[in-house]
Parts: sequence; C-alpha cells; structure tokens
Amino acid sequence: MTYSMIYLSSRFSKMTAYIFMINFLIGLLMLSMTGTTNVSAADFSKQYTLSQDNFSLEKRYDSTFVNDVFKENILLTLKYLNGDVKNSGDIKWNDIEKPFSFEFALKPGEVFAFHDDVLPEYQGKVVKETNTHFNLADGFKSDGYLVGDGVCHLASLMNLAAQKAGLEVKAPTSHNFANIPQVPKEYGTSIYYYPGQHSNNAIQNLYIKNNKNNEIAFKFDYDGKNLKISVVELKTTL
Repeated sequence: MTYSMIYLSSRFSKMTAYIFMINFLIGLLMLSMTGTTNVSAADFSKQYTLSQDNFSLEKRYDSTFVNDVFKENILLTLKYLNGDVKNSGDIKWNDIEKPFSFEFALKPGEVFAFHDDVLPEYQGKVVKETNTHFNLADGFKSDGYLVGDGVCHLASLMNLAAQKAGLEVKAPTSHNFANIPQVPKEYGTSIYYYPGQHSNNAIQNLYIKNNKNNEIAFKFDYDGKNLKISVVELKTTL
C-alpha cells in the first residue's frame, strides 16, 4: 500500500468516527426529547440527607392506655398522609400498626400543610397535606379528653426535622402548654381543626416550604416502635 493510500485510509477512518459520534449524540438528544429513553431521573441525581430525627411511639405518655391512643392516632395520620387510608372504612388497625416506610416530595417553592385550613399567604401553594381532620368521623381515637390526641406530636417531629434541614417553617401556635417527649420544647406545634372555624384552624397548623433550589423529600420509617423522619435533598448530577 502506498503512502497516499495509507493517508486516505487514515482520513476516512477519522471521518467515519466523527460521523458515528455525531449521529450517536443526535440520537441521545432525540431520545431525551421524545421521552423514550430508559434512563431514569434517579440515574442523574444524588440524595443528600439534610436531617434525621426520631422518637419512640412507646414513650408518648406515661399512661399505657393514653400512650396507645397517641400512638394509634399518629400512625393513622401517616396512613392518611400516604393514601393507604382515605376514609374510616379503610381502617384496619392490625395493618396500620405494622412497620412501614414511605415518602413524599416537595419541589422548590412548594408547601406542605398539616391540614387544609391554611393562612392566606399559603393559598394556592400547598401541594401536600395529611388529608384528614383528626376526628371521630375519620376514625381517630379519644383518650377521654380529646379526639385525635397525638397528632401534635407528629407535627412537632416534622417541625424539628424540617428546621434542622434548613427549610422554611411556620408553626403559628406553640405546644408549650404540654410536654412532647423527645422533642425540644421550641419545636412543639399545636394542631387543631374544627369545622367552620377557619381562622382558628389556620393558626393551629404546620407549614413547611421547600426554599431550596432542588427537590426535597420527607421519608418516614416506622419499625414497630420508633418513628424516624429523614429530610433529603435531591440534586441532579448532570
């Protein structure tokens, strides 16, 4: 083979490689635009734990009977939150008390509210709430004093986890009138809902706004005794 033939062959090989690379990149772009690529969002993101907090559902109150009411109301609220329970007819206490894990996400600027009576500043911004009003009609239990006792404990743990994660939190009414075991007093959050009392309900609510530039997720893990809440930030790696 002459030198000129070798030179032409080398140029042809390089040109072929360039054409192949261009076609490959165009193909990837078309796949991403049409949504037919099999690459998931998880392949391009990493999770960073911002906070992690927990408390025992066996230590909500000194009285075993009252503690069990608190525990069951907390677990029922979580089941309404994740959609396993949509009304009292769905309640199966043996299933509710089994260990479970689930999560929900907030995009930048989105807000979680503990119930659906919200302050004017959050109107139209709430994308997630517990989907319940903590009353007898929704299947909540009473310890002889209040129906739904225990939901304030859950809200307070969420408040703690959210603030430690650096999220924007508003809890207008403190729970300083009663101790919440394993949660520092400054995070105590009062939750209340009564039909027709919008203003009173709205100030006894919990509001958590994702003020990050990335999506965040609240993860709930119950092992049969302890409830753990983790707040993670999802950052794309592209």
